[in-house]
Amino acid sequence: MPNPLSILAVTNIYPTDTHPTLGVFVQQQVNGLRDIGLNVNVFYVDRAGKGMGAYFRMLKPLGAAVRETRPALLHVMYGGVMADRVTRWNLQCPTIVTFHGSDLLGENFSGRWRKWISHYGIRCSQRAAANAQGVVVVSHRLKQALPAGLEESKVQVIPCGIDLERFKPMDKVDCQRQLDWDEGSFHVVFPSNSGDPVKRLGLASAAVAALNGAGVRAELHYMRGVPNSQVPIWMNASDALLLTSVQEGSPTVVKEALACGVPVVSVDVGDVAERIAGIVGCHLALPKPEDLAAKLRLVQQVDGRVSAGEKIQELSARNIALKLKRFYRATLSRWHRTVELEGRRSNEQVTVGVGEPPVRNRNLNVG
Repeated sequence: MPNPLSILAVTNIYPTDTHPTLGVFVQQQVNGLRDIGLNVNVFYVDRAGKGMGAYFRMLKPLGAAVRETRPALLHVMYGGVMADRVTRWNLQCPTIVTFHGSDLLGENFSGRWRKWISHYGIRCSQRAAANAQGVVVVSHRLKQALPAGLEESKVQVIPCGIDLERFKPMDKVDCQRQLDWDEGSFHVVFPSNSGDPVKRLGLASAAVAALNGAGVRAELHYMRGVPNSQVPIWMNASDALLLTSVQEGSPTVVKEALACGVPVVSVDVGDVAERIAGIVGCHLALPKPEDLAAKLRLVQQVDGRVSAGEKIQELSARNIALKLKRFYRATLSRWHRTVELEGRRSNEQVTVGVGEPPVRNRNLNVG
């Protein structure tokens, strides 16, 4: 029988020596679950290093990992082809899938071949959502992209949490000196590790250029290739975080900025409006350079920090892990009831001489 609350996390985004910034938010979620006492093992599908073929070679080693760890459930921590294959293959225990954004929304900025892959990934995500026993989306807006007809009880909105021990207010001048930033400038951080066109770097650059044109000595810093250990320093050194993405799920960087007390200026994307609602000093802007510059100017004129209070405490890695734990238990309970019901129906069929008995015993210890 599987170990109670033993989880096998399946993911294609996780930090490695080659890609140390890939999927840090997934690693942080795994650490949060471990910190509250869950037994979490990670099965990494190396899509970044081995290409799409990694998805079609994953099931045999995944089967070995399941036999070795005997999880109560699988948690697939990204959608697309990987989630589709796991949810269609796994009949031994419940599967929960978390969708983060582009896995359900796709992307429309690359060439024809890339667009085809993106659309295929969306179809795979929708099929995975239908087949999974539990579905997590990281924002209410993303929930609207799920296929119609899903049972409401199997869907939860749970954003990724953040480590409030690391992301907290620090001395701004000291952080600027560590990065060798000019203490007399207005520093705007733009979060983009990959150069993804969805982030709209051109729009962010135009906004800061407009701000300079208005007489503010502003600098735009591209947070690309920054080790995760340095991100809190970058946040605390900045005067504002600027987000101009076409689409997002629940951008972790916004929560990290708020935890550090850094004002956020953003277009209305993902769950940003919900995250900054009621926080004085943060602003939503139209996706136009002049409006983004105007909102940055408001931040520059105040020249202060923001207070997210309880809103950010709710998003601690521990609180998010506790929400996931409750969802795990609820999913296991539903699965257990379903298995019992299927068993009774099969026994009834055997009694009257109709149909065939089930071929697997799927009873679970809910723990």
